[in-house]
Amino acid sequence: MVLLRLWLFLVIVVLSIYTVIVGQGDGWNLLPIFFKDIMNVGWPGQFNLDFLFMLTLSALWTAWRNRFSAAGLVLGSLALFGGSLFLSVYLLVLTVKHRGDMNAVLIGK
Repeated sequence: MVLLRLWLFLVIVVLSIYTVIVGQGDGWNLLPIFFKDIMNVGWPGQFNLDFLFMLTLSALWTAWRNRFSAAGLVLGSLALFGGSLFLSVYLLVLTVKHRGDMNAVLIGK
């Protein structure tokens, strides 16, 4: 559990720093670039489409885990748009809240 939590913390720190650097350099309007790459049907678009499906799975799991409640739908939306940064924070909080019980982390109570 310690290694998982360290990995999640590392993801949060590295991705946060990288995101700030890219946002300052390229601007914060990611969506047109993201979807343009998909429409160009090349490897960057393939990666983005694959990533979009992973974001969707993360959002659906997060909403499902919270029984599609209002809070679950909000958290699912955050998962969709927040990506690995949101999911790392969410999983880190859940591992602490459920004291490392991975059944509770993944499925809920």
